[in-house]
Parts: sequence; structure tokens; C-alpha cells
Amino acid sequence: MSIVQHLTIDQYGAFLSKHSERLVVMKGEEKLAQAPLIHLESVTIANQGVSISAEAVRECTERGIPIFFISGTGTPYATLYSAGLTGTVATRRAQLEAFHSGRGLRLVLAFGMGKLQNQANLLKYMAKYRKETDPPIYEELRHCAAEILDCLMDMEGVGRYPEVVEGSATVNDLREELMGLEGRAAQRYWSAIKATLPEKYAFPGRVGRGATDPVNASINYGYGILYGQIERCLVLAGLDPYAGFLHVDRPGKPSLTLDFIEEFRPVVVDRTILGLANKSVAFEQDEQHLLTKETRRMLAEKVLERLDSEAPFEGKRHPLRAVIQMQARHLATYLRGERVAYEAFNMSW
Repeated sequence: MSIVQHLTIDQYGAFLSKHSERLVVMKGEEKLAQAPLIHLESVTIANQGVSISAEAVRECTERGIPIFFISGTGTPYATLYSAGLTGTVATRRAQLEAFHSGRGLRLVLAFGMGKLQNQANLLKYMAKYRKETDPPIYEELRHCAAEILDCLMDMEGVGRYPEVVEGSATVNDLREELMGLEGRAAQRYWSAIKATLPEKYAFPGRVGRGATDPVNASINYGYGILYGQIERCLVLAGLDPYAGFLHVDRPGKPSLTLDFIEEFRPVVVDRTILGLANKSVAFEQDEQHLLTKETRRMLAEKVLERLDSEAPFEGKRHPLRAVIQMQARHLATYLRGERVAYEAFNMSW
């Protein structure tokens, strides 16, 4: 029996159950997949009409295997964990208190600067392969990367405001200014991305929910896969994924997950999807402009492969999923006051 670390179930009418020491996916009399529990790290339900037995749920929660539920467009709508993972009271109290102090604001600055640095680094990475083959695009990518770094310097400048240094300012005081800087950088980033993509994709610029073009639809689906991994790491670190800092509180909105994911979007998903697009991979869609089952499966596999790839971090090489978990723990220790600062992960390209 092959080793399966991440089980994805995307067929309508499939049924997930536990047999002996493995999970088995059936559709009628046909066995679609099976995964030994000893190696399994996550289960993703990626279609409607999928059923799961209570015994499979219990076994996964007892073993610490999260079960993620995402829609066909990549929107996460539920996650199952062991109830015991939410019992880390000290960390969560510190997390809530930080929102009203300079500690929370400094964290938002770290998240934002990490995101901008990784966006600029990805553009530079894409540029170096075009220096000889496409000089105009090379220059455009380098120019846009420089403009993003200008926004990064402006964000660093916010961190030197007297009220920020002395700790009297909070996230609410500077949210609008910080989101404006991120928005300006995003405009340049996606403009540069558009210039690199083959015309056949008809990429209109970045579109989130409701995107109908194949590249945006694929990016959105990739973010949905990454979202589940990010939330899992936060929960395992004892944090509340719904108590964020930059993203405002709203019932059902996982604000901390949305804050924490930012530094990893360019590293994990953008690089993966854009790499496929620049190889002219077909992101197949149906007549409603939804990604086909085969395309969603391919994207999930590619994003999970990217998470398993290694990157230098703290003097060693680690799989990216391990880096995310370590960063989540660093975040928790920072919020508890056991770490002087939180430093975002910057991918070297």
C-alpha cells in the first residue's frame, strides 16, 4: 500500500470510512483511494456530496489529523480538529490582549513587510530568467520589484513613528495607512505578473472571489489549499485563528489566518501557479468557468508538493510546511512576551 500523507476527496458521492489502520474512500462498490493512518497528515474534502463516517472523524481527531472542507472554487468553509487543541488559555489571552497594544501593531508591520519582501523577491526570481530572452519584461519586473520595495521602506518608516516606538499606537490607529501601502504594492505586483503571462489566459489582473479566468481561479483554489495548512499550524501553536490584527473582526472570519497567510502566499501559491502558467499548462474550466475536477486535483497536488519542498530557515533546510509551523510557534511565543520580535519568513530566490 502506497504512502499517502495528504488525502484529497473530490468525487461527488464518495464515502470516507475507517477500516483497520487506514482510511478508505469508496463510491458505490468502487474503491477510489486508501491511506494508512500512520503516515496521514491531512484530509481535504474538496467537493459537495462527500460523506464521512463518525469513526473516521474520531480516528482523525485522536491522531491529530485535520479534516479540511473547501468548495469547488477553493473557499474554505469548515475544519475539524480535536477539541483539546483549543485549550491553550495563556496563549489565547495574550493574543487578545496584544490587539490593544503596540505588540499587535508591530506584528502587523512584520506580516506586511514579509509579504512585500516576498512579492519583490518573486518578481526578481521571474526576471532573472528573462534577462536575455525578453529584456523589456525583465526591466518591467525589476522596476515593479523596486516599487514594491519602496512601499516596504515606507512601511518600515511607519515603524519609526514616535507613537509606534513608544508603544502607544495600536493597529486601529494605523490600519488605513498600512492597508494603503499593501494595496499600492499589490497593484504593482499583479501588473508585473500580468506582463509575464501568455495571452491565451486572458489574465485581467488580480480577481478574488468570483474570478472566471483560469489563472485567477487557479490562484484562488491554491490559496484555499494553503489556507487549511496555515490554520492547522496556528491551532497547533495554541492560537485562535479568528482573532487577528490587520483584518477586522467579523463573525466567521478567520482574521489571524488571513493575517498570517500573507507572507506565504507568494512563496507557496503564486510561484506554483505562475510557474505552471508560464509552461502553458491548461487550467481547464467547465461552461460555468469553474475549474474541472482534474484541474483542481492537479493544483492541490502541486501546492502540496511545494509545501514539501525545502527552504533555508534558521541555518538549516526545512520543508516549507515545517517552516510555517515554526513561524506559528514563533508567533505564539512573541505574543506571550517570550520573544522580543516576530520576524517574517523571507524566501531567498
